[in-house]
Amino acid sequence: MATKITKKKPLVGNKVSHSHRCTKTKQKPNLQKKTINGQKVITSAREAKTLGI
Repeated sequence: MATKITKKKPLVGNKVSHSHRCTKTKQKPNLQKKTINGQKVITSAREAKTLGI
C-alpha cells in the first residue's frame, strides 16, 4: 500500500449551462504513484515536480 503524502481533495462546484441550469461537478487532483527510496508514495503531479522525482 502506498503512503499518501498530499492533502489535496477534489474541488466541488457547479457546472452552469447556457440556460443557467446548475449541476454539481468535481475536479479531481492529479495524483501519481511514485517510488522514493524504495517506498511507494502518492503525491500530486506538482509536488512530484517540486521534489524532482
